[in-house]
Amino acid sequence: MRFEFAAAGRIVFGDGVFAQAAPLARELGRRALVVADRALACAGGLLVALGDRGIETAAFFVEGEPTVETARRGAALCRDAACDLVVGLGGGSALDAAKAVAALVPNEGDVLDYLEVIGGGRPLVRRSLPTVAIPTTAGTGSEVTRNAVLKSPEHGVKVSLRSALMLPAVALIDPELSRTLPPAATAATGLDALAQLVEPYVSPRASPLTDALCREGLARAARSLRRAFEQGDDPAARRDMALGSLCGGLALANAGLGAVHGLAAPLGGLFPAPHGAVCGLLLPHVIDANVRALREREPGSPALVRYDEIARIVTGAPTASAADGAGFMAELVQLMRVPPLSSYGIAERDIAAVAAQAQQSSSMKGNPVALRDDELGRILRAAL
Repeated sequence: MRFEFAAAGRIVFGDGVFAQAAPLARELGRRALVVADRALACAGGLLVALGDRGIETAAFFVEGEPTVETARRGAALCRDAACDLVVGLGGGSALDAAKAVAALVPNEGDVLDYLEVIGGGRPLVRRSLPTVAIPTTAGTGSEVTRNAVLKSPEHGVKVSLRSALMLPAVALIDPELSRTLPPAATAATGLDALAQLVEPYVSPRASPLTDALCREGLARAARSLRRAFEQGDDPAARRDMALGSLCGGLALANAGLGAVHGLAAPLGGLFPAPHGAVCGLLLPHVIDANVRALREREPGSPALVRYDEIARIVTGAPTASAADGAGFMAELVQLMRVPPLSSYGIAERDIAAVAAQAQQSSSMKGNPVALRDDELGRILRAAL
């Protein structure tokens, strides 16, 4: 047995720990670039708290998903302000932007030199600026992952800047920050978290550590996602989802993902489709496709047993099978009124191109079986 496990340098979790953001940042630097979602009311308070601790600040606000150009502009601002620290506050978009900026500042060249698929894929050689990552949603797990997802409108795809040197110095997870998240955003981010607990569990790179994280996270997300959607101010549900998202981030950073995220990358690059909602729509159909392909081509695969285990965890039924697990995911999507892929402009004519792009995604390497283009096409048609 051989495996590697990497995580943020320090993880601080709990209700009210947002108050520790400024003291923790003070331990890491004196000039901070704060990368935040523009709409966040708590961003202003964070800037004040940092200033009160003697930290000079510059603000870089992110609107929508970060692009290659977002990373360029943020890195330029960070250099011009001579920042020695980055603080990311917000959902996955803000945190990914923060990590990308922190990685680019000490490494020479352009962001395209380091990007997968569309860029040079060069490895980073210098560690990122110290980063404090503070999520305000429960979904992406970006606060503990080693990559930043950037959209390239020019290429019509989302790709990653990836390196173990990008892991945040501090991940600060306060479930209270997600209590005002609207139902639709709760659904999308929560479904992303669920997919990020399923895919690492069936990945060929799974280890005993990621397995434990996935089991814990799946149990919490399964019992609390619907409640967080329907009763957003339920502290126990928000706590479960924040911890489930953290578990998923730690698991995917070390075991990888699969076809759900492999397909979501080109879909998000080509269409205005929210990443988490897309992952939720695809998840039950990917489970069905993987189970069918494994039974046909790799009937001895341990992933088949693991899909049954996932079903038992999420349904609570001791005799549940993979099909029951997929049904549980599909029911959640329906209950939370997630619109189909067609609502984002995706049509039959796009399926072949999306499937071809998905085959190039790094996430596909973690799928438990190599899916053919026609199998990916069937998944997409089922989610239309």
